[in-house]
Amino acid sequence: MKHIGDIDPLVPGRPNLSSQERENLSKARLQQQKEDGYQQLVELCRLGEYDAARQLANRNSRWGYQIVGGEVMERID
Repeated sequence: MKHIGDIDPLVPGRPNLSSQERENLSKARLQQQKEDGYQQLVELCRLGEYDAARQLANRNSRWGYQIVGGEVMERID
C-alpha cells in the first residue's frame, strides 16, 4: 500500500493487468482460499465438530476436501 504522499493524483486508477497476470492472481487467490478452508476444517475436527466440518466441506467443494472418520481428506472425484 502506498503512502498518501506517494500517490500522484493525475494518474488515473490502477494499472491494467494482462490476462496472464489476472489468471495468476485468480489461481493464487483460489489456492489461499483452499489453504484457509483446510485450516478451518482441521480446527472443526479438532474440536469434535465433525458434522459442521462435513457441512462446510460440502458447501465449499471447490476446496477439494471431505471429512472421513473425523479427518480432513482430499476429495476423490
